[in-house]
Amino acid sequence: MEITVKTFEELTLDELYTILQLRSEIFVVEQDCVYQDIDGKDQESLHVMGMEDDKLIAYSRCIKPGEYFDEASIGRVLVRENYRNLGYGNQIFRAAIQAVETKFNTAKIKISAQIYLVIFYEGHGFKTIGKRYLEDGIPHIAMVRA
Repeated sequence: MEITVKTFEELTLDELYTILQLRSEIFVVEQDCVYQDIDGKDQESLHVMGMEDDKLIAYSRCIKPGEYFDEASIGRVLVRENYRNLGYGNQIFRAAIQAVETKFNTAKIKISAQIYLVIFYEGHGFKTIGKRYLEDGIPHIAMVRA
Protein backbone atom coordinates (compact mmCIF):
# COMPACT_ATOMS: atom_id res chain seq x y z
CA MET A 1 0.00 0.00 0.00
CA GLU A 2 1.32 3.42 -0.94
CA ILE A 3 0.50 6.14 1.60
CA THR A 4 0.11 9.81 0.74
CA VAL A 5 -0.63 12.72 3.08
CA LYS A 6 -2.29 15.82 1.66
CA THR A 7 -3.90 19.00 2.89
CA PHE A 8 -7.45 19.74 1.73
CA GLU A 9 -6.12 22.17 -0.87
CA GLU A 10 -3.77 19.53 -2.29
CA LEU A 11 -6.55 17.01 -2.87
CA THR A 12 -7.82 16.65 -6.42
CA LEU A 13 -11.57 16.72 -6.95
CA ASP A 14 -11.47 13.01 -7.80
CA GLU A 15 -9.55 12.22 -4.58
CA LEU A 16 -12.00 14.24 -2.49
CA TYR A 17 -14.99 12.55 -4.14
CA THR A 18 -13.47 9.09 -3.56
CA ILE A 19 -12.71 9.88 0.10
CA LEU A 20 -16.24 11.14 0.78
CA GLN A 21 -17.78 8.22 -1.09
CA LEU A 22 -15.77 5.63 0.88
CA ARG A 23 -16.43 7.34 4.22
CA SER A 24 -20.15 7.31 3.45
CA GLU A 25 -20.01 3.68 2.33
CA ILE A 26 -18.42 2.58 5.61
CA PHE A 27 -19.63 4.97 8.29
CA VAL A 28 -23.17 5.61 7.03
CA VAL A 29 -24.20 2.53 5.02
CA GLU A 30 -22.12 -0.33 6.50
CA GLN A 31 -22.47 0.84 10.10
CA ASP A 32 -26.10 1.83 9.51
CA CYS A 33 -25.52 5.20 11.14
CA VAL A 34 -27.19 8.35 9.89
CA TYR A 35 -24.89 11.26 10.72
CA GLN A 36 -23.34 14.34 9.11
CA ASP A 37 -19.99 13.12 7.75
CA ILE A 38 -19.25 16.38 5.95
CA ASP A 39 -18.71 18.37 9.14
CA GLY A 40 -16.61 21.37 8.13
CA LYS A 41 -13.38 19.89 9.54
CA ASP A 42 -11.96 18.51 6.28
CA GLN A 43 -10.67 21.90 5.15
CA GLU A 44 -8.37 22.20 8.18
CA SER A 45 -7.30 18.56 8.22
CA LEU A 46 -4.61 16.35 6.77
CA HIS A 47 -5.88 13.48 4.67
CA VAL A 48 -3.92 10.24 4.90
CA MET A 49 -4.68 8.00 1.94
CA GLY A 50 -3.61 4.41 1.40
CA MET A 51 -3.68 3.43 -2.25
CA GLU A 52 -3.24 0.11 -4.00
CA ASP A 53 -3.50 -0.23 -7.77
CA ASP A 54 -4.81 3.37 -7.99
CA LYS A 55 -7.67 2.49 -5.62
CA LEU A 56 -8.28 4.11 -2.22
CA ILE A 57 -8.26 1.22 0.25
CA ALA A 58 -7.44 2.94 3.56
CA TYR A 59 -7.89 6.44 4.90
CA SER A 60 -7.71 8.60 8.02
CA ARG A 61 -8.14 12.27 8.80
CA CYS A 62 -5.81 14.24 11.09
CA ILE A 63 -7.23 17.34 12.73
CA LYS A 64 -4.92 20.01 14.06
CA PRO A 65 -4.99 20.99 17.73
CA GLY A 66 -7.86 23.30 18.65
CA GLU A 67 -10.17 22.32 15.78
CA TYR A 68 -11.96 19.38 17.46
CA PHE A 69 -10.18 18.82 20.77
CA ASP A 70 -7.49 20.95 22.41
CA GLU A 71 -5.10 18.22 21.27
CA ALA A 72 -4.55 17.01 17.72
CA SER A 73 -6.96 14.28 16.69
CA ILE A 74 -7.21 11.40 14.25
CA GLY A 75 -10.55 10.20 12.97
CA ARG A 76 -12.47 8.65 10.09
CA VAL A 77 -10.00 5.74 10.18
CA LEU A 78 -11.14 3.14 7.68
CA VAL A 79 -10.11 0.24 5.49
CA ARG A 80 -12.21 -0.83 2.50
CA GLU A 81 -14.15 -3.97 3.46
CA ASN A 82 -12.45 -6.50 1.18
CA TYR A 83 -8.97 -5.29 2.32
CA ARG A 84 -9.48 -5.78 6.05
CA ASN A 85 -7.40 -8.18 8.17
CA LEU A 86 -4.33 -7.51 6.00
CA GLY A 87 -2.67 -5.03 8.37
CA TYR A 88 -3.74 -1.95 6.42
CA GLY A 89 -5.52 -0.46 9.45
CA ASN A 90 -2.27 -0.50 11.43
CA GLN A 91 -0.35 0.98 8.51
CA ILE A 92 -2.77 3.84 7.89
CA PHE A 93 -3.03 4.63 11.60
CA ARG A 94 0.77 4.65 12.07
CA ALA A 95 1.02 6.98 9.08
CA ALA A 96 -1.62 9.26 10.64
CA ILE A 97 0.29 9.40 13.94
CA GLN A 98 3.47 10.24 12.05
CA ALA A 99 1.65 12.96 10.08
CA VAL A 100 0.39 14.54 13.30
CA GLU A 101 3.86 14.46 14.84
CA THR A 102 5.54 15.85 11.72
CA LYS A 103 3.00 18.36 10.39
CA PHE A 104 1.44 19.53 13.67
CA ASN A 105 4.64 19.18 15.73
CA THR A 106 2.96 17.37 18.62
CA ALA A 107 2.85 13.85 20.01
CA LYS A 108 -0.29 14.49 22.07
CA ILE A 109 -3.30 13.06 20.26
CA LYS A 110 -6.87 12.57 21.46
CA ILE A 111 -9.40 10.40 19.68
CA SER A 112 -13.04 9.44 20.04
CA ALA A 113 -12.83 5.66 19.65
CA GLN A 114 -15.58 3.20 18.92
CA ILE A 115 -15.59 0.79 21.86
CA TYR A 116 -14.94 -2.30 19.76
CA LEU A 117 -11.66 -0.75 18.57
CA VAL A 118 -10.15 0.08 21.98
CA ILE A 119 -7.65 -2.81 21.83
CA PHE A 120 -6.56 -1.70 18.34
CA TYR A 121 -5.86 1.84 19.57
CA GLU A 122 -4.17 0.59 22.76
CA GLY A 123 -1.76 -1.22 20.46
CA HIS A 124 -0.74 2.21 19.15
CA GLY A 125 -0.08 3.66 22.60
CA PHE A 126 -3.50 5.15 23.38
CA LYS A 127 -5.14 4.96 26.80
CA THR A 128 -8.81 5.35 27.60
CA ILE A 129 -9.98 8.35 29.63
CA GLY A 130 -13.36 9.14 31.07
CA LYS A 131 -16.55 7.20 30.64
CA ARG A 132 -18.19 5.61 27.64
CA TYR A 133 -20.64 7.75 25.68
CA LEU A 134 -22.85 7.50 22.64
CA GLU A 135 -21.75 9.34 19.53
CA ASP A 136 -24.21 9.12 16.66
CA GLY A 137 -25.81 6.15 18.44
CA ILE A 138 -22.54 4.16 18.60
CA PRO A 139 -20.70 3.50 21.92
CA HIS A 140 -17.42 5.47 22.09
CA ILE A 141 -14.75 6.39 24.60
CA ALA A 142 -12.11 9.12 24.59
CA MET A 143 -8.49 7.96 24.29
CA VAL A 144 -5.21 9.87 24.46
CA ARG A 145 -1.62 9.33 23.44
CA ALA A 146 1.17 11.57 24.68
